[in-house]
Amino acid sequence: MSISLIELEQVVREAGTIALTYFKDLKNVTIDKKSPRDFVTAADVAVEAFLKQTLTEKYPEYGFWGEESGKSANQTNRWIVDPIDGTHSFSKGQYFWSISVALEMNHQLIMGAVYAPALNDYYCAEQGKGAWKNGESIHVSDETSLANSMIATGFACLRSYLTDNNLERFGRVAQQTTGQRRFGSAAMDLCLVADGQVDAFWEQELNLYDVAAGALIAREAGATVTDFQGNEGIFPKHILATNGKILDQLLPLM
Repeated sequence: MSISLIELEQVVREAGTIALTYFKDLKNVTIDKKSPRDFVTAADVAVEAFLKQTLTEKYPEYGFWGEESGKSANQTNRWIVDPIDGTHSFSKGQYFWSISVALEMNHQLIMGAVYAPALNDYYCAEQGKGAWKNGESIHVSDETSLANSMIATGFACLRSYLTDNNLERFGRVAQQTTGQRRFGSAAMDLCLVADGQVDAFWEQELNLYDVAAGALIAREAGATVTDFQGNEGIFPKHILATNGKILDQLLPLM
């Protein structure tokens, strides 16, 4: 059984509606820490439960890997899900958070969707067919100068346990670029590269469910997705996405 981008959008937008019901009533939402570094809310659990049930019932041939519930069934062909990427932002009533859903088959990302319900921005991509935002084709920026670039990054929730905590790297890049942003959702950051709103994004110490859908969307929009040494591929522990035109200028700073 195959799935179309339209069918996936219907499921992900419904998940977004569930997330928004919690977002609009945050004073009554349970917010906990599943570890000293990671927040989790009732919304994370509810959205993932809906996605897991719906996707596995509709497409039983695919397994599931969700941030909250872990791995189940077939992991060769599977859904990779972050129910709310940017939970801390969500819990504070900020708008920059997203639902990330990717379909991986035989270690290849086939389809991805990143939906920011509070912004009503929906990004999607299909392998070899391009990327879209709200139904319109998107492409990376044409910026060729690192000095004129807008770049984005992210930091682990707590950094004291890391010997390489991204602060020195951020300092090097910030000195060489015009604009720096820290939005709080890696999935959305990758989509902003795809949409040309930022020229590059990097982060470290992530998981595949944080970046799978966004990385596919970025690549299909013309981005280079590499590690900090410039090796192409999706490396959640050291991911760098650029418009391709400033990659060689940025790599020495990584």
